[in-house]
Amino acid sequence: MRQKELKLVMTFHTTSDAMAFEKQCKTDGAPGRMIPVPRAITAGCGLSWCASPDDKGALLNVIRKLSLSNTDLYQCMV
Repeated sequence: MRQKELKLVMTFHTTSDAMAFEKQCKTDGAPGRMIPVPRAITAGCGLSWCASPDDKGALLNVIRKLSLSNTDLYQCMV
């Protein structure tokens, strides 16, 4: 079994927001990957973005670029 580590998890209000975010991250080369929302978190859709806590600045830039207002950031063991 894979050992859990502290990650930054971003949740989205809608699946379309999550897909737009993933597309923009790939275009910009932003770190992370799409994962199912961890059980400890509730969200509007079942998708979340997972990255290292050190990558918070890069992810916030993508949020601003897309004008996403319904995202939440969590730090949790994933």
